[in-house]
Formats: sequence, C-alpha cells, structure tokens
Amino acid sequence: MTKRKFGLGLSLMLAAGTMLGACGSSEEGSSTGGSSEGGGGEEKNISAAMVTDVGGVDDKSFNQSAWEGLQQYGEENGLKKGDGGFDYLQSASDADYNTNLNNLIRRDFNVVFGIGFLMEGAVKEIAEQQPKAQLAIIDAVVEAPNVASVLFKEQEAAYLAGVAAALMTETKKVGFVGGMDIPVIERFEAGFLEGVAAVDDTIEVDVQYTGAFDKAELGKTTANRMYSGGADIVFHASGATGNGVFTEAKERKEADPDANIWVIGVDADQYDEGQVGDANVTLTSALKEVDQAVIDISNKAKDGKFPGGETVVYGLAEDGVGLADSRGAIPEDKMAKIEEFKEKIASGEIKVPETVE
Repeated sequence: MTKRKFGLGLSLMLAAGTMLGACGSSEEGSSTGGSSEGGGGEEKNISAAMVTDVGGVDDKSFNQSAWEGLQQYGEENGLKKGDGGFDYLQSASDADYNTNLNNLIRRDFNVVFGIGFLMEGAVKEIAEQQPKAQLAIIDAVVEAPNVASVLFKEQEAAYLAGVAAALMTETKKVGFVGGMDIPVIERFEAGFLEGVAAVDDTIEVDVQYTGAFDKAELGKTTANRMYSGGADIVFHASGATGNGVFTEAKERKEADPDANIWVIGVDADQYDEGQVGDANVTLTSALKEVDQAVIDISNKAKDGKFPGGETVVYGLAEDGVGLADSRGAIPEDKMAKIEEFKEKIASGEIKVPETVE
C-alpha cells in the first residue's frame, strides 16, 4: 500500500542554524546541537532521534513505524544513522526512559522523540530539566514550551476496522485484544465497538486486555480463547503482544486452510505478519501514520517551526489514520460501504467517541 502524506507541506529546505531554539549550552547535557559553531555561520541539517517504549523498535507496529519514519526523514535529508544524523535507543523497561532521553540530548540531537503514552512522565521530567532541548512525544500531551505533543484519532481508524469486521464475520462474534488499559487503547476499543454496532448491533464483541505491549505469549493465549469461543475476526491494539495474536491465527489456518480466521492489525500495515503459506490471515490494519508524524515534526523543526508547547492531532480528515489495503480480502461491495463511513467521519457527519460508554 502506498502511504498518503499528510498534505501538510513537508519542506526539503534546510533551516539556517540560527533558528534553533535548542542551541548548545554549557549546562549539563542541555545542548541539542546542529547550530552554527564558532560563529562561522555554517548550516547543518537538523538531526533527530527517538526512544522506544518497551515494545522495541522491531515490534512490527508502533515503535517500528516511528523508526521507519525517522529513517525516511534521514534519507530525504542526506543524513546517516548516528550522531549528527538520526538514531534510536531501545528501552528494556520504563526505568530506561529518562536515561535514554538524556543520552540522546547529550549526543546533540536537535529533536528527540519519546514514542508512546508510557513515556509521558519521563518526557515531562526531562523537558523541565533540559529547557533548551526540543522534545516530542507520541500519544500523550506534555504541557511544556519545548515539547510537541502528537495525538491521533485512533477511534476513527478503529471505527472503520469495526465496520470491516462486522461486514466480514460469519459467526457474528469478533474479538478485541488490548494491551495496557490506557486512553490511547481505549480510543481503539471505543471506535471498534461503535463501528461494529453501526453495521449490526447484535454482533458480540469479546474485549480482553493483556496488560502488556511486549508479551506475545499473552496475545497468543488471549486469541486462542477468542477463536475457541467462536470469534472469527480479532482486532488487536497491543503492540508486540499482538504478534502472538497473529501466531495463533496462523497456526489455526495451517491446521485448517478452509477456516475463516482473520486478524485486524494495528498502527502499521501488518499484512506481512499474516502470511501463512499461500494464504494470509490479515484482513486489514487500522493505520496510525506514526512514521509520517515523525517526518512532519522533524521537518517543522528543520524549517524553524518546531511546534513546542502545541498539540498536533492527526485524524481521517488529515490522512493521519485509516485502513490498510485488504489486498482483496474484503470484497469491493463491502469496501464501498466502508468508504461511505469513512467519508462521513472525515466530514464530521459521524462523531466517533473516544471512550467506552
């Protein structure tokens, strides 16, 4: 699937070093580099780096999408991985968040991203300690003049996923596997439930939270219970835990190639995760264009327009969320119905709730 850009005018012009509000400082670790050195007026690219949450950079989902965006930003601007270019640090636990953020700031990266709601406290603390650093957080709001907060209308993409599930289920029972019970995942759940009900409010939705984003084994056992209980489509919003949902679905498909077993992926297009022989169990994916958000914020910083102190929200109207190409798994007539709902959401005719009532 070819991803659409946000249409926010991402520029490829280099920003003059003098625009940096994150100029070097002799204060402990507060330099963010990339500015003119020695008064020579030399222009440099804006470097950017990110800290993953516990899901890891190869979670096939949220963190991986952010890293792909950072790599694309680097490629488009002639940057290399490492100091002065783009990079990431992986967090094994939440105890690593503060340390990793500080390390990247001390390595003079101009913009440092904290990926995920779980990093809210760490980003807030570091922002206060390093007022000259330019920080961005995905999926949370940190009210600080040097932090750009990035949110998505996950509920809108999840609503479309619910419509797709309701149109495609044969058992009239579907599942939702959440990671941790936090606002961003509740938005996914709320949208999914609304989308299913909009098509057929008699369809049963089995909702289960695993309490983790990095436990594939929990995703597998949860999906096992759902499929065994009659669900034929499971939507996961659980990061790397969702890898276990795919494993369970693929094992069932291998055992019975005629089984009507599907997974709806999350954040990135997870089609490749569903490949099992000549078949594929990925029905579609609820997309969050985290990669494009990372590119957008990085380019804003490069153009001297880093949105510190602001909250930037991406929804269907901004092409910030949506559904991945089903590769024919969803018939054209049903895709047309999904498109109708999409247009109504984008126009504001349908308001999708952010919380479960």
